[in-house]
Amino acid sequence: MTAIQQWLIVAAVFAGGLVVYALAPVLAPFLTGALLAYLGDPLVGRLVRLGLPRTLAVVTVFIVIFVFLLAIPLWLVPLVEDQIAVFVRKWPTYVQWVQDVLLPWATSHLGGPAIDLSSLKDLLLQQWQQAGGLAVRVVKVIGASGGALLAWLANLVLVPVVTFYLLRDWERVLAGIRTLLPRSHAPLIESVARDCDEMLATFLRGQLTVMLALGVIYAFGLWLVGLDLAILIGMIAGLVSFVPYLGLIVGIAAAGTAALVQFHDILPLVYVALVFGIAQLIEGTVLTPLLVGDRIGLHPVAVIFAVMAGGQLFGFVGVLLALPAAAVIAVIVRRLYARYTGEDDTAPDAAKPETWAETDGDGC
Repeated sequence: MTAIQQWLIVAAVFAGGLVVYALAPVLAPFLTGALLAYLGDPLVGRLVRLGLPRTLAVVTVFIVIFVFLLAIPLWLVPLVEDQIAVFVRKWPTYVQWVQDVLLPWATSHLGGPAIDLSSLKDLLLQQWQQAGGLAVRVVKVIGASGGALLAWLANLVLVPVVTFYLLRDWERVLAGIRTLLPRSHAPLIESVARDCDEMLATFLRGQLTVMLALGVIYAFGLWLVGLDLAILIGMIAGLVSFVPYLGLIVGIAAAGTAALVQFHDILPLVYVALVFGIAQLIEGTVLTPLLVGDRIGLHPVAVIFAVMAGGQLFGFVGVLLALPAAAVIAVIVRRLYARYTGEDDTAPDAAKPETWAETDGDGC
């Protein structure tokens, strides 16, 4: 590659970033629809291979996706709202327990000055009240801004439309992209695209399912223990479990503290530990091997940084683009490293599909 070509690539990437930044409000529903289509296309391909016409398969998957997306909030939001209300109502109790039990124990065993949390409790309660007033003011501003509300509703309607048409024409779109590739670089680009698809499939279709399953297991187990905040703590622990051991640490710390405050006994701590231990056993022996396998996806730290950087640069659109961009960068870095070490793997592999357009979007 000549120096001119390298500078042209840099200029194209910079121009693409400017276009994304300028069109961010318009791109959001299209990228959301593309993400849902990407997640649903493997199921469409499997239904087609079972003998269903593609249109019927697309309609079936489309209905399943949006019933799921509508049912989960309708079921989960009231539960989480009740849990948050319980947490806010019991917050003074938690602070008082820390003041009366935890800090005296820490002072007597670890040393150090005594700490008075009464002022902190009053300050936090005041902040909760101010946050509630702020939320009311935000709702009033949104309600008064009719144009913004209409734009938001229009974007919301666009998402299912874009999802349906992309699901229906996914193979055609990939084939069209393939025809635009330079013939001399097409095999390399397709090979990179396959690797990117494998990375994204590992995280989006695998790891997200593991996170959801862990959240359900945590919440159900803590509910069996009798914890008032079982659903809230379980879902939070499941959501942060894409970082290894973070969900386990956060869940045990939060559930252990809540159990001590609620039951004033050590035995519930044993039950909490059993819940998270059994959940980790299920994850390691069933969920991860079945849903993720031995494929290497994006590193959790890379995922966190990519999402935060994308949100900082381009807002919600940047969040949607973060993982695909991180996958592309990771694959390119691996290819450059392989070429540097003489282990270039860009040669066609007989075990892989000839083109990524022929994989039906299954990824891996």
